[in-house]
Amino acid sequence: MLIPGCFLRQLIQAAVTKKLLRRFQTEQNDFLGRKITGDETWVYSWDPETKRQSAEWRDFDELRPEKVRRKQGALKVMHMIFFDMNGVILRWPVPTGTTINAQYYKKVLQDKLRPAIRKKRPGLLESGILFHHDNAPVHTARAVTDVLAGYKWELLEHPRYSPDLAPCDFHLFPKMKEHLHGQRFETEEDIIQATKVAIKNLDKCSYVTTFKDWLQRIEKCANSGGCYVE
Repeated sequence: MLIPGCFLRQLIQAAVTKKLLRRFQTEQNDFLGRKITGDETWVYSWDPETKRQSAEWRDFDELRPEKVRRKQGALKVMHMIFFDMNGVILRWPVPTGTTINAQYYKKVLQDKLRPAIRKKRPGLLESGILFHHDNAPVHTARAVTDVLAGYKWELLEHPRYSPDLAPCDFHLFPKMKEHLHGQRFETEEDIIQATKVAIKNLDKCSYVTTFKDWLQRIEKCANSGGCYVE
C-alpha cells in the first residue's frame, strides 16, 4: 500500500520534531542557548510588499489563499545571516556575481561565521554549538557537513518541506524586510547599509521570543498532525 506524499511528509515531520522535543525536555534552556541558525535571502532595491512566510497553520488538504505578487526592483543583494538568542552573529552580503554553492557556503562558515562566533560568542565554542539550517542542497552537501563535523558543531535535523520551522523564514527575514518595505535604493551599497540598519533596529528581545516560538512550532508539528504552510 502506497502512502500519499503529503501524509509521508507529515510522518517525517512528526518523527524529527519529536526527537527535537526530547532534546529540549532533557537539556531545557541550555538546548536553546547553544543553538545558532542561519540562511540566505535576497534584499531588493525596491520591495513593494512584505511577504510574511509561514504565518498560518493549516492541514495538508487545505488550499492556500491566492496572493497578489508585485514586481520587485531589478537590483538585489544576497545576504547570509546567522543568529542566536542574543541576536545576529554574522550578516554577510554576498559579492555580486558569486555563485552560492557548497564550497562558497563552507568558506563563509570557515572564514566569516566561525571568527564571528569566536569574537561575539566565545562561550559557545566551549559549551558546544547546535547548528541549524534548512535542507537546501548547499547546506546538506558533504563538504559542508564535513566542516561542521570537524568543528564539532552538532547539526540539528530539520524536517524536509518545513520552511515554517526555520527561524529565518518565520522571523528574521520578514521582520527585517518590514523595515525596508517601500524604500527605494539606487546602489548595492545602499541596499547593504539599509539592511544593516534594519537588523540593528530589530528588538533584541525578539530573538529570545523567536527561539521559543520555534519550540512551540516544533511541539505543535509533533503533536497535532498538521503543519505550517506559507
